[in-house]
Amino acid sequence: MPVKLTLPLLLTLMRVAIIPLVLVLFYVDWPYARQVACVLYTVAGVTDWFDGWLARRWQQTSKFGAFLDPVADKLLVAICLVMLLNASPSGGLALMVAIIIGREITISALREWMAEIGQRTSVAVSWIGKWKTAFQMTAIGMMIWQVKTFGINWYDLGFGLLLIASALTLWSMVIYLRAAWPMMREGGR
Repeated sequence: MPVKLTLPLLLTLMRVAIIPLVLVLFYVDWPYARQVACVLYTVAGVTDWFDGWLARRWQQTSKFGAFLDPVADKLLVAICLVMLLNASPSGGLALMVAIIIGREITISALREWMAEIGQRTSVAVSWIGKWKTAFQMTAIGMMIWQVKTFGINWYDLGFGLLLIASALTLWSMVIYLRAAWPMMREGGR
């Protein structure tokens, strides 16, 4: 049976399609290319919230959308973090990128395992995860923009917010792992 293309699903697909555009614009040597990349990244970030809200409000949720939405989010964040690290390598940024991407891999594996044992709801998104995402998305956008505007050093401000996002990332991971720990301790491998 074909997937029904609803507006929420189209927004999610658009988010995936924006990723290569952000990547190309980040690296081309055109005036304002980084700023256009930032605007596209911001559009993708806003659609992340908006597509889920629309899908729930219009009762257009689907299994494919539920799968694709977090994949699109993780791809956008991971690719942007890697391109930022590639453009300005530093130990501090490398550590934050490793924390954020490492947490996403760990929690994705944990959610998959919890679903297999019928305990997926034990690792639901918490308010800390929502704050982590907000800080992370804002920080990455500022770092992509990079150019000082109105006397504000957006890259450095974004770097500071990414530091906060990294701390929230570790905190949220601990919460997920603590919730899953009783099931992990039970017999077996």
